[in-house]
Amino acid sequence: MNILISGGSGFLGSAFSDELIKRYRTQDKDLHITWLTRDSSQAHPNDIEMMTYDELAKTDKSFEVILNLAGAGIADSRWSDERKEALLASRIKPTESLLAFIKRSSVKPKLMVSGSAIGWYGVQGDKPLTESSDFETDFAHQLCGQWEQLALTANDYGVPVAIVRTGVVIHPDGGMLGKLLTPFKMGVGGQLGDGQQIMSWVSREDWVGAAIFIIEKHLADDASSQTTHENTLQTTNDTTAVVYNLTAPNPVNNHTFTKTLGSWLHRPTFFTLPNFLLKLMFGEMSTLLIDGQKVLPQALLDAGYEFQQPTLKQALEQQKS
Repeated sequence: MNILISGGSGFLGSAFSDELIKRYRTQDKDLHITWLTRDSSQAHPNDIEMMTYDELAKTDKSFEVILNLAGAGIADSRWSDERKEALLASRIKPTESLLAFIKRSSVKPKLMVSGSAIGWYGVQGDKPLTESSDFETDFAHQLCGQWEQLALTANDYGVPVAIVRTGVVIHPDGGMLGKLLTPFKMGVGGQLGDGQQIMSWVSREDWVGAAIFIIEKHLADDASSQTTHENTLQTTNDTTAVVYNLTAPNPVNNHTFTKTLGSWLHRPTFFTLPNFLLKLMFGEMSTLLIDGQKVLPQALLDAGYEFQQPTLKQALEQQKS
């Protein structure tokens, strides 16, 4: 496999690359990974090649798969107008560069996997949401929606697209869990609001496993056989476009998450941050903490993916605290 990854050095891209290298070495398969970067001096593993966006605009190389993960963290700071613009630009500009490369390539990729998030569904409480569910409009939906629609342009150039809508990724190295470890270890962790908001999570191991599963499945399957799936997206031609929810099959509410995390760390969880304080601290971004989404990985389950860590307790117990 020859794969180009934007956002390859990030929390998900680096873990994906490590696991792909491990699997392909074990199976004695050919693999070439290229990370797309704006900084050619960026540190990277010896097994991985680096390519700048300027080099991408000129290269005559071809790639079997493109994995598009570039994008600033939506929960890294308050959603000022400037921050919202930066969040969108950090997703749109890399995607536009990839699409320009695809358009002029004489040998097209066989698949483009493009990132998104379960924020696409908007705030819908404890209503079960699958890939065929509708959405509620808010900023998170608008951000994800614009990113997804742009990525689907690859269809116009004859390249199948798989959209992966990611939930809260659980791993101590980063993401939400990485930020929570210090206060919870200090014994000052606690639930958010009333704790009833649903959290649709996925272990980083399963995110990586599911992403590899999707890529290998789509490369192996005949494209026409995928168009009957319920997770097929509307396109302007016959090229395949599908969506997958990258979440575990057992979402939990914030109260259960808090108690499970405290138990794993052997720490009390007496504290509660009330909604009004969360809104005061984080403004509009507090919706990510206060409002829940029950997003289920129906397309992955239907396709035959077997989760390594289907419950939160399993996901935590298999990590080092």
